[in-house]
Amino acid sequence: MYFIRKATSDDIESIREIAEKTWRYTYSPTHEKEQLDYMLTEIYSVEKLSSQLKHGIQTYLLLTEDEKPVAFAAYSPREEDPEIYKLHKLYCLPETQGNGYGKVLINEVINKTLEAGKHILDLNVNRYNKSKNFYEKMGFVVVYEEDIPIGKYWMNDYVMRKELVLKSISV
Repeated sequence: MYFIRKATSDDIESIREIAEKTWRYTYSPTHEKEQLDYMLTEIYSVEKLSSQLKHGIQTYLLLTEDEKPVAFAAYSPREEDPEIYKLHKLYCLPETQGNGYGKVLINEVINKTLEAGKHILDLNVNRYNKSKNFYEKMGFVVVYEEDIPIGKYWMNDYVMRKELVLKSISV
């Protein structure tokens, strides 16, 4: 049994633990340990997460399974174009991958995007990450490539997009 709720500052350590386990599992084959250490520290520091949660920079959704945090997503309007929402993060513990939690979280972010009156959802995925196939199955398409510097390292990403439509119910 799972439950999704909006994360609070009380959830920072759970978010950090999920990120740590998932990043190491996902990126160890393609990234050096030093790069992973640096990027995890840079992106998932207590200070950065606290600021994002406190100031509403990103909304975090936490998925729990039997009251244990096992996955999270983070989203917000894009800074450069608030008409487009962006899924910044989507991570499920390795042992829960394949349980459908990624799909559940994406659908929740889609619902929140539509509730905000927006109809485009973007995300970045590393060009070497097999999750690209999952996003394609969810209806996202590659719109361009982007290389983002983080310290002396680079995130080599695809930017993927999904056009969202309200589904009407026929009576």
